[in-house]
Amino acid sequence: MTTVTGRAPSPATAVPTVAVTRQAPAVRAGVVRRSLGALLLVAFLGTCVARGLPTDRLVLLGWVVAALVVHALGRGRAELLRLLADWVPLAGLLLLYDLTRGLADGLGMPVHVAELAAADRWLFGGVLPTAWLQEHWTASAWAAFASLVYGSHFVVTPVLLAVLWVRDRARWTGYARLVLGLSAAGLVTYVLYPAAPPWFAARDGVIEQVDRISSSGWAVLGLHKAGAVLSSGQAQVNQVAAVPSLHTAFAVLTALVLWPLARRAWQRAALAGYAVSMPVVLVWSGEHYVVDTLLGAVYAAAVWALLPRLVRWCAGAARRPAPPAVASSAPVALLPRPRRSPEA
Repeated sequence: MTTVTGRAPSPATAVPTVAVTRQAPAVRAGVVRRSLGALLLVAFLGTCVARGLPTDRLVLLGWVVAALVVHALGRGRAELLRLLADWVPLAGLLLLYDLTRGLADGLGMPVHVAELAAADRWLFGGVLPTAWLQEHWTASAWAAFASLVYGSHFVVTPVLLAVLWVRDRARWTGYARLVLGLSAAGLVTYVLYPAAPPWFAARDGVIEQVDRISSSGWAVLGLHKAGAVLSSGQAQVNQVAAVPSLHTAFAVLTALVLWPLARRAWQRAALAGYAVSMPVVLVWSGEHYVVDTLLGAVYAAAVWALLPRLVRWCAGAARRPAPPAVASSAPVALLPRPRRSPEA
């Protein structure tokens, strides 16, 4: 009787099986990440529709960190630890900024109300740009666009931080420093020079009638709750933090940081358009004077240009070796000369 013996699998057929076995957990982790990411996105959009765009920094950072936790799933414990090490200090510093910014208007410094309006009139031949824009730009489509641009301020920076953390950690570190540096520069100015926005000056009768209409476009979009939530949040922050316009500053900073990454003309046009649209919206809506927005752009450019140089200088100074120790503390010229012997 003939016995048929099965052949053992060759290495060529065994290796793919092992590879597939090893790839299975990674594939499952990828499916889980994509599924949870989609659910998180749906939940965020649903929250925006039902309750409005979140403007509270703690809430926004919570959404961002939740998205990053989903991204880190299946990538090892080191990735989660790195997430905590990078984001907990950053979130703490940003929340500290929010707290101190809210307290800055209670330090007793005089509030500047009329000076900025006078500066705008001087720049525009006696015309107040905010009043002129509100009189002539009344289209509902513009109001909707303006509210979207204004609301983007609360979302763009944390989202960009999250994207850079995933794609380029070195660039994330640099951008996080810029965000903190720009926030600190604005905070110092708020303390030293409290300034009222146009709607505040109009309320006190210092300038002609100007309305605060940055949230008016949400009704055009059918998102009435979003406008109400944003208006409620505006009432709880520092009301005399108009100089500089950090809305403008962060829009300009976003354009400056992303400009080297923009390879196509339309991408650069979008960045430039965003940096220009934000101050126009702020002036139209009664949130800022033109002077405020110009100062905001200057602050952003200064921080973007100077802070990296300062960081490099500090790093170089830390690596610089200490000067060698001097054998004697007395100057060489004051040391006694050796006596010559009489036989010499």
